[in-house]
Amino acid sequence: MKNILNFLCVFISIFVFSQTKSVKKLPVKNVTKTVVKKVPSAPKPNPDLVTIHQDLPVLIPKKENGKFGYVNQNGKFIIKPEYHIAVFFYEDCNLLNSPNLKARKFGTDDYATVEKDMISYRVDKTGKRVYQFKDADLGKCKFGDYKQQLYQAYVLNGFYGIIEKAKFVNAADYRQYQIYPQYQYLYIMEGDDTSDPMIVASHNDRFGVIDVNNKVIIPFEYSNIKRNFSWKLGRMFEVTKDGTNYYYIDVRNKTY
Repeated sequence: MKNILNFLCVFISIFVFSQTKSVKKLPVKNVTKTVVKKVPSAPKPNPDLVTIHQDLPVLIPKKENGKFGYVNQNGKFIIKPEYHIAVFFYEDCNLLNSPNLKARKFGTDDYATVEKDMISYRVDKTGKRVYQFKDADLGKCKFGDYKQQLYQAYVLNGFYGIIEKAKFVNAADYRQYQIYPQYQYLYIMEGDDTSDPMIVASHNDRFGVIDVNNKVIIPFEYSNIKRNFSWKLGRMFEVTKDGTNYYYIDVRNKTY
């Protein structure tokens, strides 16, 4: 009996020992933690940058008390008037082609050029000055193909008319005039559509705007209309009634 017990003890010990050796530790896998990146929320649109007319800029230069700022299409000042000069939000080709790569983004039409205390800046649509002009940053403009004007002013007997250059041959034939000479003055505004330009005209010592079909766009009620790039850049006209105070109007003759 004693031998049997001894045998059983030895057998159990061998069995337990063999089981202990057979158990292997499973390797612990490296679990890669998934990092959830926070997606930056899209900037909320500025409710003040209203768009009433798609053909107009959302911000328009306006002068008040001798200083320029920017108003929205409702005429509300969004950028306070504090500048000696303020132009439309438009591309600056010198910055777009800047040797300074960091400066190039400020040449896009998201920014406008202003001047204060003889220093020129680019501002964003909140009015923040994001860039100060440096001569070293200015590159050379790359001009595209020049758009040849289809029409030009023509003077006959002291009066101005409009002709289409490619078709005009005989000044004695009134049918060859796009607009027969009848105005004190005409000037074709620079624009992207050469087939339908805006034309500053003078009649009875007052200025207005007509098209090539002699349709009155802006009535003849102004003492002057500037012949600048306001139509090309902002599809607006810079006008005055007293010869001193200039402001912008659109093709609907609405004042800003």
